[in-house]
Amino acid sequence: MPVELAADAATGARPLSYAEAIREGLAQAMEADPRVFLFGEDVGVYGGAFGVSGDLLQRFGPERVIDTPISELGLAGAAVGAALTGMKPVLEIQFSDFVTLAMEQIVNQAAKIRFMFGGKASVPMVVRLPGGSGTGAAGQHSQSLEAWFAHVPGLKVLQPSTPHDAKGLLLSAIDDPNPVLIFEHKLLYKTKGPVPAEPYRVPIGEAAVRREGRDLTIVAASIMALRASAAAERLAQEGIEAEVVDLRSLRPIDFPTIAASVRKTRRMLVVYEGVKTMGIGAEIAAMIAESDVFHALVAPIARLGGADVPIPYNPKLEKAAVPQEDDILAAARRLAREGKV
Repeated sequence: MPVELAADAATGARPLSYAEAIREGLAQAMEADPRVFLFGEDVGVYGGAFGVSGDLLQRFGPERVIDTPISELGLAGAAVGAALTGMKPVLEIQFSDFVTLAMEQIVNQAAKIRFMFGGKASVPMVVRLPGGSGTGAAGQHSQSLEAWFAHVPGLKVLQPSTPHDAKGLLLSAIDDPNPVLIFEHKLLYKTKGPVPAEPYRVPIGEAAVRREGRDLTIVAASIMALRASAAAERLAQEGIEAEVVDLRSLRPIDFPTIAASVRKTRRMLVVYEGVKTMGIGAEIAAMIAESDVFHALVAPIARLGGADVPIPYNPKLEKAAVPQEDDILAAARRLAREGKV
């Protein structure tokens, strides 16, 4: 795995894995508010497909940690209904790919209800979505679909990259009166970092500058923020100082932080695991191109995204289909050379 990102310093922080941080956040939210409950396929007795829910069933009982049938559309509809009646459901979709079965309830119902009822109704539901490639799970269990939902008004879409942010963003999402989707990369579950023991919130819609630099800006999220940071350390050994902006939130997106970084470095590389065509990188590139920051650029905006193919099963082809650390390094080197006289 690439190097881990530094979390915000905090009193009482201990090293926890990404999965442990999410579990702790869930437990603290459930302890603080009886309306919060977790449900989904295998979240109870089995402890979650990726071990995230762990012992929560034993701690909170089967009325608040609920194993469900395999019916993503029904589960998303139950989450919408529970939220409308005053509960705070946290739904885990076992693989983010299967959220395709729940699009009607998430996109047509959860995202629209507050608007269609003139703000008199809210849908405080959270959907947790393990996603991404790298586990050899092939084309139907390895996709990065976050850009689909970032396209939908009424939804909030998060991609935490560190254990610290995984807990803090989860607690903010549970507090939020709107439907929030959290995409958790499967390869991050075992990564470790400092996490405060007490409950805390990471604000939704605020990016984090993980590394400061002067020569180019690398914008990324989730595991790509880790890979970008690792690539930036290697670039520094070559005399290229890259600034790394970790988005954390795709909708709302923190354009002021991106713009300030690009205005300083005058070059931008956007890295994302989802398919490059019409992905989140295209939107970020367009935002810069439409702003006055565009005039500060000395090189074309660069995008590095996933290949336009389903994720292969073969391990070598799987790696080739999505940006790896060496790919980011090579793209950043090319960009750093452009515009120089």
